[in-house]
Amino acid sequence: MIDKINRQTGLLERALDACWVKNEVISNNIANAETPGYKKFKVYFEASLNEKKSQFHIASIHKNPKFLPIGKDRLLSNEIIVRRDLSTSMRRDGNNVDIDEENAELAKNSLQYNILSNQLSKELGLIKQAINEGR
Repeated sequence: MIDKINRQTGLLERALDACWVKNEVISNNIANAETPGYKKFKVYFEASLNEKKSQFHIASIHKNPKFLPIGKDRLLSNEIIVRRDLSTSMRRDGNNVDIDEENAELAKNSLQYNILSNQLSKELGLIKQAINEGR
């Protein structure tokens, strides 16, 4: 039973971590929306989250130059992948950031983060209730 609780809360924790990273990446893209030649970054984690809900593997981004370095204190793990989108742009300066698309993704990510944090809060509340014997 404890293992099941750990898997559920661990999965929610990993998803929250991925949402946090996605928020940072989107914010970085928005900040560079007017930078000539800038190519946006994208975060991929939903597919691996759905496939391997309880199994996660460490994936370091520092060995691959196409990944965004987030910092030594925040290594991306658990199959949270950040990749540079090298697709062509409609703009003459080579920038491929669509500010409207980024703002929509930011709003979507914020909603997802709130839903996940509420779910984690409910899970922890159930654990607390079980510890307190239903009181």
